[in-house]
Amino acid sequence: MTVHSVSDVTRYIKGLFEGEAILSDILIRGEVSNFKRYPSGHCYFTLKDAGASMKCVMFNGYARNLRFTPENGMQVIAGGSVSVYERDGAYQLYVNSLTPEGAGALALAFEQLREKLYAEGLFDEAHKQPLPRFPKRIGIVTSSAGAVLRDIHKVAKRRWPNVQLILHPVLVQGTEAAGQIAAAIRFFNEKYPVDVLIVGRGGGSEEDLWAFNEEPVVRAIYASRIPVISAVGHETDTTLADFVSDRRAATPSQAAEFAVPDAAELNQYAAGLFARLHAGRRRATEQQRNRLRALTERPWRRNPTLLLASAVQRTDRATERLHRAAKETRTDARHRLELLLKRLELLNPVQILYRGFSTVEKDGKAVSRAKDLSVGDYLKITFADGKISAVVEAKEKQHGA
Repeated sequence: MTVHSVSDVTRYIKGLFEGEAILSDILIRGEVSNFKRYPSGHCYFTLKDAGASMKCVMFNGYARNLRFTPENGMQVIAGGSVSVYERDGAYQLYVNSLTPEGAGALALAFEQLREKLYAEGLFDEAHKQPLPRFPKRIGIVTSSAGAVLRDIHKVAKRRWPNVQLILHPVLVQGTEAAGQIAAAIRFFNEKYPVDVLIVGRGGGSEEDLWAFNEEPVVRAIYASRIPVISAVGHETDTTLADFVSDRRAATPSQAAEFAVPDAAELNQYAAGLFARLHAGRRRATEQQRNRLRALTERPWRRNPTLLLASAVQRTDRATERLHRAAKETRTDARHRLELLLKRLELLNPVQILYRGFSTVEKDGKAVSRAKDLSVGDYLKITFADGKISAVVEAKEKQHGA
């Protein structure tokens, strides 16, 4: 019996696997577990069901085409070939396609990216910019072919003839479309500023519109300093570009309506304002005319002295009050003076003399007590009508004094 090496046996088994047509192009349903994506881009995971499990590898060349991110527990259908990994002596599935079971890959990718960007705040209303009222230049990011550009041009020029439209042609579907759309948005922001951007394309399948769900496009719209109107597909189509844009239009024609005002409507509005202004001016003129008429018909116009009548009356009343106050002041002053004069008169020593009293002086000094005199003193006695000289002959002491 021949002895074989491990490598020989493993290589033989690998050849058996690769020789089976059914294993070279097979679809396998299972649940994803132990999923891991390495920096190289290669993905390694396990497919399992209730009874068995299988190791799987998806190299970067296929993995980078995935629209969604595989997650543990997700039911998928993996397509590829079964072979043997000689180093470990284990068979595994080399995956070249991966589709989520139930919802399609695009729908799942849409939801995954939408939830991620929503959590980052890219769809918050606080980040929405108002559209300019009277734009002079509009940037258009779309394909140069097709009806979208014609529709935008037709509606915009009809509504606002002087507006300037600048097209940055891009692919709107395919693997390179998202990069071109994002680059065009950055171009207008960095090198050719406009007042507003319209980003969009015509209708199509979910696959056709997918470029407007790509993360680079969504982030470019979010970072745009220029307000962006999304106009992707028809009214029933929804893309992530619609969520992040400052304004979402159901159609390219509606995007043009949002971007520019209607000159006819503005003219009609201006005409209405002019009519209201004219009517208001006539009304104000009539009110002033009636006021002037009422003023000219007042009595003082025929007799101007009536204008001064009230002022004259106020002056007369004030003058009368002043005279009255002055008179009362004089009366009070005279009364106080008379009282003072009477008090002074009562205090006048001459008046005392007239009542029978007299003053006695000794050596030029007034004497008010007998004890201050001695027998023989010379005195001067003053009466109301004159003075006399006298000599003290005797002193008597008044009892009880």
